[in-house]
Amino acid sequence: MSSSHLLRLSLVALGLTLTARAEVTLAPLFTDHAVLQRDKTVPIWGRADTGEKVTVTFAGQRREATPGSDGRWIVLLDPLATSVQGTDLTVTGRNTITLHDIVVGEVWLCSGQSNMEFTVDARAGWQANTRAANTAAEIAAANYPLIRHVRIEQSVAEAPAETVKTGGWEPASPRTVGGFTAVGYFFARDLHQKLGVPVGIVNSSWGGTPVEAWMSPAALASDPAFKAVDERWRQTMADYPAANASFASRLAAWTEANAKAKAVPAPKASTPAKTKGAPKPSPISSYNDWLRQNPRPRPPKGPGDPWTPAGLFNGMINPLLPYALRGALWYQGESNAPRAAEYHALFAAMIKAWRAHFGQGDLPFFWVNLANYSAVDQDGRSYAFLREAQTRTLALPNTGQAIAIDIGNPKDIHPANKQEVGRRLALLAKNRVYGLTVDDTGPTFAGATREGATLRVRFTHANGGLVAHEKPVQALEIAGEDRVFHAAEGKIDRDTLIVSAPAVRAPVAVRYAWSNAPEANLANGAGLPAVPFRTDSW
Repeated sequence: MSSSHLLRLSLVALGLTLTARAEVTLAPLFTDHAVLQRDKTVPIWGRADTGEKVTVTFAGQRREATPGSDGRWIVLLDPLATSVQGTDLTVTGRNTITLHDIVVGEVWLCSGQSNMEFTVDARAGWQANTRAANTAAEIAAANYPLIRHVRIEQSVAEAPAETVKTGGWEPASPRTVGGFTAVGYFFARDLHQKLGVPVGIVNSSWGGTPVEAWMSPAALASDPAFKAVDERWRQTMADYPAANASFASRLAAWTEANAKAKAVPAPKASTPAKTKGAPKPSPISSYNDWLRQNPRPRPPKGPGDPWTPAGLFNGMINPLLPYALRGALWYQGESNAPRAAEYHALFAAMIKAWRAHFGQGDLPFFWVNLANYSAVDQDGRSYAFLREAQTRTLALPNTGQAIAIDIGNPKDIHPANKQEVGRRLALLAKNRVYGLTVDDTGPTFAGATREGATLRVRFTHANGGLVAHEKPVQALEIAGEDRVFHAAEGKIDRDTLIVSAPAVRAPVAVRYAWSNAPEANLANGAGLPAVPFRTDSW
């Protein structure tokens, strides 16, 4: 199916869900303070009565449209030059809508799960105790009226939706920036400081969600192998009534036990023993201790759940089509780690479909390769396989990944150093989109050659030579024909690495950072971390 055909289908789908209205309305991304994409055709669309003439005026351009039988209208503005001066955009039909302070610059869609949803400052809900590093200083310094953010409210839809609620476009200030996606904001700040143009970030993200929820129906139908996704979800729906009844029972029991545990006062600290060298005891909260051992039961997945295949594309991406963008940023994968073998095909299909639906060619698509985190799984390697699936997806054109293997927190799935994540994504954009020559990728496996009892590993992107931070190279393993891996040592020889282990006299395979939370300290001269890799396919 061609990109233009998918775009037409998306536009038709948008017109099926609402009846025509008496007044002219605009699509959800068109609000005061919006950022429009420079240097490419800009669609502007909405609804009005069938046959009503709609006029759009902006930046010296005047366009007219007449809604079809479905009440939908769309106009296309010619490519716009950069504009840092806010300008009114006017839409006139039976009524007049005037949007104020519209600027023209670079627009990036930011999507994924919790590490993209993660805001600069703590927020109610799951983020109550999470915030970016140096939050107070970051908020105080956020005087960037040309960096603008719009949050798409979380919504699940069974069919492609036409509209969605948003928080409206907000310029970055100490008052607003706390609610911005942290990764998106730090990315935008880096670009804005370098390019000097407005940067808009469209934040459509939802924590704890899998890639299949963000895939369009067309993407899920594009490969027979994806039937497994639908079959799993059908089984989940079939199991839901019994699972929900069990949940209700468990929740009632937990609620009663929770009330009793809260009512028990914490024990007072005992008088310290006078024995020389004895540790001083500290008080323990009985309730907190109980809560750690008895977490609140979670409801089962069911109707309207954000895990619904295509549910988040329908509810949170489709309403944005075909807004003009420069590209997309993606931080997701944790929820798919238990089934990492599926991820590459699903992820690649999602990217290709998003590009087709937006109808703007091979939009740049950059993602974050998962950070180091001690996820609980059978062999401690599910994240390694997920990272490999992400790396394989670089075979698609106009893609790139920011490696985060060295800046995570093994004990926290939501590491706070979102500044560096944003910076590394910005390096990709600077080099691959904006024509600025910068190193944007760390050492990447290129090949390995047997040299006696060692393997010499070659890399691309080893500019400035290989560097091991603070210690000799860590997280290396090699194996012989028996396929048993042993911890190995690595000796740097300019832009190659000589790997060996006493227990392996005839090595045939080498791995680097091949676990959930490795101590990964290999980088290039620009300080960018090496991409985790393995040479085997075992």
